[in-house]
Amino acid sequence: MNNAGLDSAEIIHLALFEQSVVCIANLDLEFRIREANRSFARQFDWAPGQGVGRDFCELLHPSVQGKLKHELIRLADGQSPRFADRLIALGANDTVFQAELTGVAVRSGGGRVDRILVLVDPDEPGTEAQLAHARHKLFSPMHARILEGVALGESTVQLATKLFLSRGGVEYHVSSLLRKMKVTNRPALISKSYSLGVFAIGQWPPRVRPEFVSD
Repeated sequence: MNNAGLDSAEIIHLALFEQSVVCIANLDLEFRIREANRSFARQFDWAPGQGVGRDFCELLHPSVQGKLKHELIRLADGQSPRFADRLIALGANDTVFQAELTGVAVRSGGGRVDRILVLVDPDEPGTEAQLAHARHKLFSPMHARILEGVALGESTVQLATKLFLSRGGVEYHVSSLLRKMKVTNRPALISKSYSLGVFAIGQWPPRVRPEFVSD
């Protein structure tokens, strides 16, 4: 990018944008990528400038698309100044990675939201719940029904009656889910499931998104 005509503050901002080890991109108000720094392009295995014009939401795993797009809409509408959430996205070589995502509404001199700044801080390789492929299925149909029941607040007895299982069978499946999600209790199981986008947003009773369930 040609720095001619930029003042010193703008040059410093540009240098920080380009040299940051955090993946940074500017989005327009329809969530298309206006520019991305080198770290962002490297994370998605793009050549310089390759991702410009691409819909940021297309990079997201389907399990989190609805949730994060809702957050981006709130930024664009001026309802929220920023948000922080977990991200699951398709990166280089058709692999899926998890990251901390921060979105910030950037306002123009007139006070209107002009663009959205997104910062993506990928987890270290090998950390919990790595998904090897975008269509990875985390849960069997029975696990999905158990998870939905736990999220609804149903007891072991209620789940056993509804799913035609013994109480021991319900506890076996719950224990299996706790191990799979690397948590120690039911509240943590549900909290982590929501953070990973397993449940559809704004739906009650809770439903596991179908892309997480094996056939």
